[in-house]
Amino acid sequence: MSAIKDRIKVVIFGTDTRGGKLFDVVLIVTIFLSILMVLLDSVTEYNQKYGEIFNDAEWVFTVLFTLEYLLRIYCIRRPTSYIFSFFGIIDLLALIPTYLSLFLPGTEVLTVIRVLRVLRVFRVLKLVQFMGEADHLMKAMFASRRKIFVFLFSVMNIVIILGSVMYLIEGEAAGFTSIPRSIYWAIVTLTTVGYGDISPMTNLGQSIAALIMIIGYSIIAVPTGIITSELNFPSEQSNKKECIVCGDANQTDNSKFCSNCGSNLTNQ
Repeated sequence: MSAIKDRIKVVIFGTDTRGGKLFDVVLIVTIFLSILMVLLDSVTEYNQKYGEIFNDAEWVFTVLFTLEYLLRIYCIRRPTSYIFSFFGIIDLLALIPTYLSLFLPGTEVLTVIRVLRVLRVFRVLKLVQFMGEADHLMKAMFASRRKIFVFLFSVMNIVIILGSVMYLIEGEAAGFTSIPRSIYWAIVTLTTVGYGDISPMTNLGQSIAALIMIIGYSIIAVPTGIITSELNFPSEQSNKKECIVCGDANQTDNSKFCSNCGSNLTNQ
């Protein structure tokens, strides 16, 4: 029995075997087909013509994804490590709406949640050749979190101050009816979006608007520079390996079981 569970785990969670690679390809195709069906089903014309076909296909996809979900729970040592993981929750949320529609009339509107299935592709991609690049990017973003927080906090202060100044200068006649609305205008202007629903009318206000636009162009590349600088640091975890079940990359080479989820590392 244990050998069967280990074999299922290698196929579902691993990609080194032929069966694992084939499973990943089939899973990606199935996910994209289910997403395409959800998108087409939202078009009134297609829904009226092919609504029954879409409904039958949805149940086929739901059964397949349910079987996959149960097999993932069955084959790992600690099922809760998958059930309460990010991808485990996504998998469950993508299944619930279809089953709810059987028992609760009116819950069909929740079927839009099925588009969350597209997030499941990332789990497949993170287990194949894209894993190294994805890990490198995620580590750089995580390492930059404090700098980015300080940057965003500074931007927030800028838009609050300039928005409040514009509220005093322009007033309600120009559409700056409140400080929050003026802050909204400052954000739109700083990001160089410029919807045009509010615009300054006085010379002083237009000068401040021009200043905000220049500031926006000046700081728009700051987060990119912060993350890029972190990407240039060499990896410090060359002696580590990753658990294919929970994705924890802090496992030592001689570890037999994952310290996070308890999965067997020797057969991965």
